[in-house]
Amino acid sequence: MHETAKRIRNVALVGHRGSGKTTLNEALLFQAGAVSRLGSVTEGTTVSDSALDEKARGMSIASSLATFRWDERKINLIDTPGEPSFVADALAALRVCEGAVFVVNGVMGVEVNTVRLWERAEELNLSRLLFVNMLDRERADFFRVLDGLKASFGPHVVATEIPIGSEQELRGVVDLVDMKAYEYSGDGRDNCAEIPIPGALRELAEEYRDKLMDEVAEVSDELMERYLEGEEISHEETVAALKSGVTEGRLFPVTCGVAARNLATNRLLDALVEDLPSPARKGPVRAGETTLEPVEDADTIAFVFKTLADPFAGRINLFRVYQGVLEGDSVMVNCRAHAKERIGQLLVPRGKEMSQADEFGPGDIGAVAKLKETRAGDVLASADRELTLSLPTPPAPVMAFAIEAKAKGDEDKVFTALRRLQEEDPTIDLHRDAQTGEQIVAGLSQVHVEVIVGRLRERFGVEVELRPPRVPYQETIKASAKAHGRYKKQTGGRGQFGDCHIEVEPLPHGAGFEFVNAIKGGVIPTGFIPAVEKGILEAMAHGTVAGCPVKDVKVRLYDGSYHSVDSSEMAFKVAGSMAFKEAMENASPVLLEPIMTVVVAVPEDTVGDVIGDLNGRRGRPLGMEQKGSMQAVRAEVPMAEMLAYAPDLRSITGGRGEYSLEFARYEEVPSHLAQKVVAAAAEDEAVKA
Repeated sequence: MHETAKRIRNVALVGHRGSGKTTLNEALLFQAGAVSRLGSVTEGTTVSDSALDEKARGMSIASSLATFRWDERKINLIDTPGEPSFVADALAALRVCEGAVFVVNGVMGVEVNTVRLWERAEELNLSRLLFVNMLDRERADFFRVLDGLKASFGPHVVATEIPIGSEQELRGVVDLVDMKAYEYSGDGRDNCAEIPIPGALRELAEEYRDKLMDEVAEVSDELMERYLEGEEISHEETVAALKSGVTEGRLFPVTCGVAARNLATNRLLDALVEDLPSPARKGPVRAGETTLEPVEDADTIAFVFKTLADPFAGRINLFRVYQGVLEGDSVMVNCRAHAKERIGQLLVPRGKEMSQADEFGPGDIGAVAKLKETRAGDVLASADRELTLSLPTPPAPVMAFAIEAKAKGDEDKVFTALRRLQEEDPTIDLHRDAQTGEQIVAGLSQVHVEVIVGRLRERFGVEVELRPPRVPYQETIKASAKAHGRYKKQTGGRGQFGDCHIEVEPLPHGAGFEFVNAIKGGVIPTGFIPAVEKGILEAMAHGTVAGCPVKDVKVRLYDGSYHSVDSSEMAFKVAGSMAFKEAMENASPVLLEPIMTVVVAVPEDTVGDVIGDLNGRRGRPLGMEQKGSMQAVRAEVPMAEMLAYAPDLRSITGGRGEYSLEFARYEEVPSHLAQKVVAAAAEDEAVKA
């Protein structure tokens, strides 16, 4: 039997790396009785960080779903990675949840990734709660963090709890809605006792309750009117207005505690149920032209938001049902592939443990294994139809490496394993560079690529080597020149003869190649002209400067001659090639390099250092703009200078900066640097020879 939509809460735990999301996830599961002991990240015993690399690094790499019950509600809780390299999982979780809990470190306050994820949650119109964690740490300060949250996310961020005590003396919380105080001793499930509000805190609690009521009253005009006239707002009205404000994304309650000590997690569980909306309350979801209603008596539609590549169980897909009921042992249609999928056993995940279910109703989240075609981003429906449900666009990969198998003959194995990992993590970019011939794997950071390499080894048993990719240089010409290509070969019997005159001239950047046939009077028969063009194109594949492809050239074929017996396509192809090489030598050939537009988001205090560093990389700053609490510096920088940028940016900004790269255009390489590239190319050729 499935749970009704109004008794479900789908919640994503999000926040910056190191804010304690996984510890909080563990404490919530423990407090709700879903696990029997409180696991620890440092000991590698948590439910959600079950992979070997997650335990080794002490951080979440993939999101993890755990389902449990609290206060007669079913809670689907998704613990997401805070490391920006694995942000795709956090974005996918935000897509399928109605609510998110932003976990904030009580010492560090608002950090880069908190701001980025908040902006994404805003775009998706999610209901949000905040949990200030780690308040027992040295230099932790709830009120300073609260001010920071208001500064970053606006005045509607409002405390619904304040802590009793601080740092090591922290012992409980005051609930500002009920004006009750709770003290915690030990980390057991029954560690909470109600106490009178401590006298020293009474005035502060009253002050923050007033601030809360100011915000709550704003939810409706009628309440506001009564509140301003000094009327008492009843407890029920306060709770209802708070829930409305949170559901509509107009109020963001701030709670607090210490996940590692299971302090105030019972209060957060209550807040998930009382303040965050169910799928039924949040209402219909738009999918392009269609509206999906969280009702049972409608066509079944489910959206797959995450794929796990399990080497033993095969592919496991996590899905969210938007309408109708998804039953085990049924047939659904994958709307992207227009193919039928047999739904076998349905699964209820809790970290890597799976229990079984017969069906999932509207609004619910579950898992299914062994689907043939289906992967993250796909829609499953009871009948084939067009639906625009998609995953949020992840950031583009910037950290690229050339990858090759250590063992000869393992290439296919590496490629297949990378494809499997790509199903699980769509931010992995895998492609072959047509110009350099290298297999390129790109991720969002050095850490990301290291994790990919580790997973290839651990899960799929293949070892690979990484190298910085080669820069795809190109060549062009700056002047016009004429040349004559004549190919004549006389052997016994039929010979070879091709003869052509061409003129080359530069084209504007990005124009490519233009071939003009200006032959008059049939001096070269029409049938041989494509062969001349083919010979020129082949010669353009390896220019005369450093053997790189030639671009942006116009070639005019204006004269030539032929032999009625000895001329052939082959002869004219060779003649065309010879003519082009000679013409290029005399047309002021130059080397071009790719220029990238880079956007670097950094804290205010590091802007000067970052711009200085970009200037040192031959960069040209284009300007700056404020992005949340960060400054976004735009610049154009040659690709050759950006291959190892990530670790340098990390050290300049203390890990707080991030960047994206986009190809802009090709530009001429300064002559002193061009000589180095030419020398390196000659060395490469010598090695190959």
